Amino acid sequence: MTELKDLQQEISRFQGRLLAAALFVLVAFGLLLSRLVVLQVYRHDELATQAEANRIAVVPIVPNRGLIVDRNGVVLATNYSAYTLEITPTRSAPVDALIDQLASVIEITPRDRKRFKRQLEESKSFESLPIRTKLSDEEVARFMAQRFRFPGVEVKARLFRSYPLGETGSHLLGYIGRINQTEKKAIEEWTDEDQANYKGTEYIGKLGLEQSYEQTLHGITGFEQVETSAGGRAVRRLDSQAATPGNKLVLSIDIRLQALVEEMFGDRRGALVAIDPRSGEVLAFVSKPTFDPNLFVDGIDLESWRDLNESIEKPLLNRALRGTYPPGSTFKPFMAMAALTTGKRSASQVVIDGGTFQFGNHTFRSHGDGGLGPVDMFRSIVKSSNVYYYSLANEMGVDLMHEQLSPMGFGRRTGIDVEGEVTGVLPSTEWKRRMYKKPEQQRWYAGETISLGIGQGYNNFTMLQLASATATLVAGGQRFKPRLVREIEDVISRERTRVSNEALEPLPFKPEHVDLISRALYGVTQEGTSTRVFVGAPYRSGGKTGTAQAVSIRQNEKYNAAKLEEHQRDHSLYIAVAPVDKPTIALAVVVENAGFGAEAAAPIARRVFDFLLLDQYPSEEDMAATRIGKSSTPIGKPRKASEMLLPGQPAGAAVASVPATLGTTPAQRLAAAESTPAPAR
Repeated sequence: MTELKDLQQEISRFQGRLLAAALFVLVAFGLLLSRLVVLQVYRHDELATQAEANRIAVVPIVPNRGLIVDRNGVVLATNYSAYTLEITPTRSAPVDALIDQLASVIEITPRDRKRFKRQLEESKSFESLPIRTKLSDEEVARFMAQRFRFPGVEVKARLFRSYPLGETGSHLLGYIGRINQTEKKAIEEWTDEDQANYKGTEYIGKLGLEQSYEQTLHGITGFEQVETSAGGRAVRRLDSQAATPGNKLVLSIDIRLQALVEEMFGDRRGALVAIDPRSGEVLAFVSKPTFDPNLFVDGIDLESWRDLNESIEKPLLNRALRGTYPPGSTFKPFMAMAALTTGKRSASQVVIDGGTFQFGNHTFRSHGDGGLGPVDMFRSIVKSSNVYYYSLANEMGVDLMHEQLSPMGFGRRTGIDVEGEVTGVLPSTEWKRRMYKKPEQQRWYAGETISLGIGQGYNNFTMLQLASATATLVAGGQRFKPRLVREIEDVISRERTRVSNEALEPLPFKPEHVDLISRALYGVTQEGTSTRVFVGAPYRSGGKTGTAQAVSIRQNEKYNAAKLEEHQRDHSLYIAVAPVDKPTIALAVVVENAGFGAEAAAPIARRVFDFLLLDQYPSEEDMAATRIGKSSTPIGKPRKASEMLLPGQPAGAAVASVPATLGTTPAQRLAAAESTPAPAR
């Protein structure tokens, strides 16, 4: 049967399909057009920026780190350029195999491998990490000839920090090292501007002045715009902005004095801080033993780190800033000033020193069984009477002592311009309640007060605190925050800005009280415990010896150094000022486990004064004796300090001048000291 088609219906269907197809095409073109509008109109700027970024790479230019120099211009921290061989793990073959292949071209030691693996663990995988530093020109040429074999490996020129004097002043300067993950997280919390300034920076200050003045030393990061190919290689430079080097730090430190003191300590442990009472400027900031900060610049090896970190000598401990010690008898002048200020004792009041002080069932010892007899305040300091200060501490009580001595700087941070300072301990009843948890431990017992009067018991201070307090005492109560940085020099304009060091509110010391204490300190050097050390000195200095127990001695036992281990013996301390009438130097020194203060600590102080006031440097014979604690009065003919070479300085090298503020000749220095206006009291 023949089927007839409905032509009209077929045409209608075709037209319907055609219309649907046309509508689909129109909708598709509409969508395409709208997408083009979005891309070309609304997202034009964004996409243009992305395209430009794909074509142009912005490469940060890391600035040269600022120099650090001492008060005489001697360079303590500088920079040098060297080639490094670096690996980008994400662009390289398996790292271990790659390093094995590289070792056939350039020498790679096991130390280099360990350091690289440690840095790899601390860094992101796409970062470039050095496998070798300080390549020679021959090594660079050898690698470049075979560079095609090592994708992801390249030679870069980098700046490295250098400390020309090595261990000298290491605790003062600190060191720099690669930025670790903890520091990266800290940087992420900075402002956007500061974060941008550290793009490309791989090293940061870790300790000392390098850490405290990081922002000043870092400089301003520059940039370079380069056109890149599809493979990421630079084609041409489009624009650049040079980096601004970091500013220069000019310290108040005299590095020659610093080196002298460190040499006088020899292999012994201890610390010394010397301060100018007129300004708070720190002249020497010594902690022994020291370490070589150059070890940390390109990553310290495991063996060296273990030697430093696990050594019983603790060379990484900054004893001047963080080491705390009982002050011993060096505490007595401050106790005397507190007694005068509060009216607890007059200068003429006499106490009978019979050799012992009885409190309850406990006997506190002084100078043997015979004692010193009648003692007034002047004689109590000169002859160092323990009984006098046992009774004074008992009369004052711990809280009054804390109230009077805390403003002098004990038990609180001095505010010095370097991080890491500890507070020490100046006890009070409130301090003990905070320190201990058990009620019986929180209670303050009257017997605990007695030993505080002679600088024992809970008393523990840093040499920085003791030196600062000494400077405040002899300056008539005038206080300053100790400063290590004297000036900051703008690297562009060469202008120097004096670091602000405004005087703090002075303490209300009476001039007659200050004069009494100063006369007593001078008496210590003339008829007291340090007389032998200062015989023949052409200047008038004052001081106070101190001997601090490192371990407790039982009630019925006597101290015998021969029966104790070396680290259990008493510490040797000395505080000193010079010239005593118008002080320009105040210092505190401790030699750990060295015994009586006049035997080890006081000779160091004498030679510091000889250096600063007389331009004298100990003879070789005298230096050898001082290093082992066997000197008193200087022996042999002293050398001229301004002509002595610094550690590592070649013979014939230029020698920086002595401090201008102290004069250039012995006569000039003494004249300068004598003509200095007396401090406000």
